[in-house]
Amino acid sequence: MPSNGPSATPRRQPRPRPRAVAVTLALVGALAATAPTAQAADRTETAPSRCGGRGVDPAALIRYESDVVIKAPLRTIWKLQTDVEGWPSWQPPVTTMERLDPGRLREGSRFRWTTPAPATPHTPATTLEITSTVRQLRNQDCVLWKGPAIGEGLRIDEGVHLWTFREVKGGVRVHTEETWTGDQVEADVATATEALGQGLEAWLRDLKATAEARSGGRPH
Repeated sequence: MPSNGPSATPRRQPRPRPRAVAVTLALVGALAATAPTAQAADRTETAPSRCGGRGVDPAALIRYESDVVIKAPLRTIWKLQTDVEGWPSWQPPVTTMERLDPGRLREGSRFRWTTPAPATPHTPATTLEITSTVRQLRNQDCVLWKGPAIGEGLRIDEGVHLWTFREVKGGVRVHTEETWTGDQVEADVATATEALGQGLEAWLRDLKATAEARSGGRPH
């Protein structure tokens, strides 16, 4: 379905809706696990905020970014991330995955996946169906996709998700940023942001653990 700073674009005020949302487009099922608070991870360098001139929604009220250094070859990390059909094998919250077109992931590729969303005081337990479209992809450099997440009683109108990959001393720095828009999530920005952060941190942990296990912790 977080590489970039806030924009000077004026932001809309949240609409006065009563429903709060504690789910994540990135990995909703991760909310059941222990996760850090929704604060962007400290970085020792500024990561690119765009992929081929495109980035996350600069006007979105809900955004989160983080990064991690993975001790594995770039090609290993890239394959894990872009072989979306393999996500369920290393990301437990991804329960189903379907490519909607053949071939390697590329600009214009579409995929549909599902993940459980636990009940909250304001929303029922449900399964989110996420339809993602790749808007930009540069081999072993960056990828950007976007799309809605829809479940019974729960909707994220659009999530925009950016990933960048940079070789650094000791491994690869993977940076990710995501934004959400939609009336339901904007009704409680703090809760939605925390949920988004938990999901992205879980995704980074799973990616790091899987890539390092497959490479034996060797960065090159």
